[in-house]
Order: sequence, then C-alpha cells, then structure tokens
Amino acid sequence: MQDTQQTPSPTPVPETEPAPSEQPVVPTEGKAGPEAGTGQKLADTLAQLEESLKRAEQAAAEHHDAWLRSVAEADNISKRAQVDIANARKFAVESFSTELLAVKDSLETSLSVEKASIEQLKEGVELTLKLLTHVFAKMNTTEITPSAGEKFDPHQHQAMTLVESDAQAPNTVVHVMQKGYKLNDRVIRPALVTVAKARES
Repeated sequence: MQDTQQTPSPTPVPETEPAPSEQPVVPTEGKAGPEAGTGQKLADTLAQLEESLKRAEQAAAEHHDAWLRSVAEADNISKRAQVDIANARKFAVESFSTELLAVKDSLETSLSVEKASIEQLKEGVELTLKLLTHVFAKMNTTEITPSAGEKFDPHQHQAMTLVESDAQAPNTVVHVMQKGYKLNDRVIRPALVTVAKARES
C-alpha cells in the first residue's frame, strides 16, 4: 500500500478594513465650515459700516452747507441792520426839518414886509406860532404846563426856586417860568417852575 500524504489547505486570511487614517476624504458639497460663516458675517458687517459711514458723511455735508448758508444770511442781516441804523441816524430829523420849512418861510415873509405896522408884525408872529404848533403836534411833541397848585413832579418839572405860601400846599407848583416839552412819552425839556414850601414859624 502506498501511503498518500495529504497537503493541508491554506487558511483563508480575513479581509481587513483600512485604517481610519487611510480612508479617503470625500468632500461634502453644499456645506461650509465655521470659517466660511465667520468670513461672510464679517463681510456683511463691513458693508453695513461702509453704508453707515456714507450716510453719515452725506448728512455732515448737508449740515455744513446749511450752517454756511445760516452764517451768510446772518451776516447779510447784520449788514442790512447797520445800513438801516446809519440811515435812521442820518435822516431821523428829515420829516421834522421838512415841516419846519413852512415856519421859516412864514418868518421870512413877515420880515420882507417894508414898513410893517406893529399889528402886521403881531399877525405874522401869531401865524408863525400856529404853524410851529401844528408841526409839534404832527411830531407828537406836547407841552408840559403844570397849573398852579399842581403837585410838583420831579420827572417833568424842574424847581428853580422855593417860595413860602399860605395859599398853596407845600411841594406844589406856584408859577411856570418856562414850559417843558415831551416827545411822545419822553421828556425832552422839563418845565421850569417855582415850588411852594411851608412858611417858617
């Protein structure tokens, strides 16, 4: 008998999975990493800041233009006011002077009459006085003529002398030495008066 020797069959080697480090990386489409999201937010923020800066610069320019216009207008108003004040000072008495021309004409007419009688001169003076009184009335210039016995007013009267009086109370007007005048409500010349005082015992 021949001995037959059997050759043992090889043992199958199991397939092994590749190591994690050896597995291929497959890119995922449509998904961004955290770095991409941060970059997009930064870009959006910069764009908003640039837009805000442009609006602020535009507003600043508009405010600056408005300020320049206001300064120019204020300067023009100041210059016009200065001109008006200068003209007011220069021509303040223009109307008053115009009214006085008639008074001057009346005086010259009276003096031009040769060999005028006293009565004619008196009539001329009276006419001139009427014209002057009319001018004063138009210019709101009124007389200050306190009556005898009226209380002395230091704002409108100027005491020239003090006289003892039994007929009048102390500190009252006895006599008007010179009329005073007011322009509107402003005293331009006080009335010169004598004032009563108590008699000394």
